[in-house]
Amino acid sequence: MIIPNTRDRVLIGVAAGGLAALLAACGGGGGAGPTATTPPATTAASATRVTAALTDFHIQLSTQKYQPGQYTFTAENKGHHEHALELDGPGGHNRSRTLEPGQSTAFTVTLRSGSYQVFCPVDGHKDLGMKTSITVGGSAAPSTSGSTSSGHGY
Repeated sequence: MIIPNTRDRVLIGVAAGGLAALLAACGGGGGAGPTATTPPATTAASATRVTAALTDFHIQLSTQKYQPGQYTFTAENKGHHEHALELDGPGGHNRSRTLEPGQSTAFTVTLRSGSYQVFCPVDGHKDLGMKTSITVGGSAAPSTSGSTSSGHGY
């Protein structure tokens, strides 16, 4: 009878260890602080990568010239408030999830020729200067800061 009892104990220990590892991988949700997320598995391998640094209250894009095609935008919240990234233009409407300070996320879009508005859709942040524009195809937009009065030019 010792062998079945020992085997059962080992199986229970392995199951408990697996559950603990799974919970640790999920982050536990204890609110210990912000965590960065990696780009989703659906990110296209051939897509051009663009980083969008979101600060209070500005958007800095790592790429200034765009041609039609697939792009993976990684939004990184480097500010002290919640932020998100939204693109509106000929390729449609695309929006990231809302990010806590320190978090990041990615989404892949297909950009078509034309002009796009890029902004933070959270709580009036766009009106506080978190907006820019990009031009896909042809010549680049005169200013990727959107020619706003926010004084955030490049």
